[in-house]
Amino acid sequence: MAKELPLPAMLWEQIPPAVQAVLQVVMAGYEQRIASLEAEVRELKARLGQNSQNSSRPPSSDGPHVKRKPPKVPSGQKPGGQPGHRVHQRVLVPVEHVNEVRVCKPTHCRRCGRPVGGEDPRPWRQQVVEVPPVAPHVTEYQLHRLGCSQCGITTCGELPAGVLPVCYGPRLASVVALCSGAYRMSKRMVASFCQDVLGVELSVGEICQIEQTVTQAVAPAVEEARGYVQSCHTNVDETSWQEQHQRRWLWTVVTAQVSVFVIATGRGAAVLRMLVGEWYAGIITSDRAKAYDGRSLRTRQLGWAHLARDFQAMIDRGGPGQAVGEALLEHAQVLFAWWHWVRDGTWARSTFQSYVGPLRASLRVELEAGRQCACPKTAATCRELLAREAALWTFVRVEGIEPTHNAAERQLRHAVQWRKASYGTQSEKGSRFVAHILTVVASCRQQRRNVLTYLTACCQAVSTSSAVPSLLPSTNS
Repeated sequence: MAKELPLPAMLWEQIPPAVQAVLQVVMAGYEQRIASLEAEVRELKARLGQNSQNSSRPPSSDGPHVKRKPPKVPSGQKPGGQPGHRVHQRVLVPVEHVNEVRVCKPTHCRRCGRPVGGEDPRPWRQQVVEVPPVAPHVTEYQLHRLGCSQCGITTCGELPAGVLPVCYGPRLASVVALCSGAYRMSKRMVASFCQDVLGVELSVGEICQIEQTVTQAVAPAVEEARGYVQSCHTNVDETSWQEQHQRRWLWTVVTAQVSVFVIATGRGAAVLRMLVGEWYAGIITSDRAKAYDGRSLRTRQLGWAHLARDFQAMIDRGGPGQAVGEALLEHAQVLFAWWHWVRDGTWARSTFQSYVGPLRASLRVELEAGRQCACPKTAATCRELLAREAALWTFVRVEGIEPTHNAAERQLRHAVQWRKASYGTQSEKGSRFVAHILTVVASCRQQRRNVLTYLTACCQAVSTSSAVPSLLPSTNS
């Protein structure tokens, strides 16, 4: 122990044994404390170095110090469409659907000035689209109360069938819900829009009431969509939400044509089972959150985009884990390049599967080496990936599965922007409206359906006590 202390041997021998014992205990405590502080400093430095390229942070959180990819070398060509670029032009409305046709004929020759006449069989068509001034259509129902001359009892007239006792119609209610749910406008902005553009004056309280009306109108279709996603392969992700300043979690379950949103109190496995069902047999593509650990690895696909950021984090931390991160990131880049060739038709799927075998074995060797790394974080990540190694390659075995869960992250981006602008919701009813309208907007856009038309049809169905139109792709009308 004397050799470990920063004292000459002769000086150490002159110290009484009792004092030596005390010094050894003190030095051991200081060494342990120093090691702990050094580990904490490394952790804090790693956090300071996090950005959107080596963690799950959004690009908007990156500061000016974050290095971006170097700009492309200028090609020397002028900006805009290049030779061979596909021309995109506005599609003309058929003449039979045009509101007004004005014929413009020349009266004189532009060279000699002589009168000209006749018809051009193929005239140049120039269409100008204009929105007419919006004026609200107000219908007044006068309910007369009349007395009976026989018994003296008064009877009041009733509203016609399909007319609800509210001051707004189905289309106005749908516009208000669309402004909030699709365009992330605050309630005061919605009120200003209705007054300035539609000529309708609404209070903030009326807008809240309209949102709840739309929530009830689309509820049967949303419930049907929740059952539908339980029979499909899904992308699942979650993000934080605020409800009355309490943390909640906004979940999304994304399929090819339907997306479902739910705001829950937690982000554990119980919520996942509620979303996909107790006996879900599909494949879930997700990140490595603990909520998904209860599922079989053969029914999971881990997102490789997250893995690539983790590998980049190993490189950015430096030290003994840098070489491990560089090797793993190279494997991920090769895999993505091959996958892009499969998607664009350059490679057949069978060719891709034959090449993945050696790449998978090589990646496993690198992970085995990484688990022995002196960097604790790098070693822990490698051990975690080895334990879930089967879930890295499900997309190779099952056709239709993507190697990333970018589909879920893209659907959450709109909700995250809404949360940042609104700071969440103030009630459970408000959260229910958010989940329902996000489900409707996302699913309609996936199926290229007009959201306003769909919302209006739902509100009209409630007024007439008829069936609400479905959100499922197989029942589109």
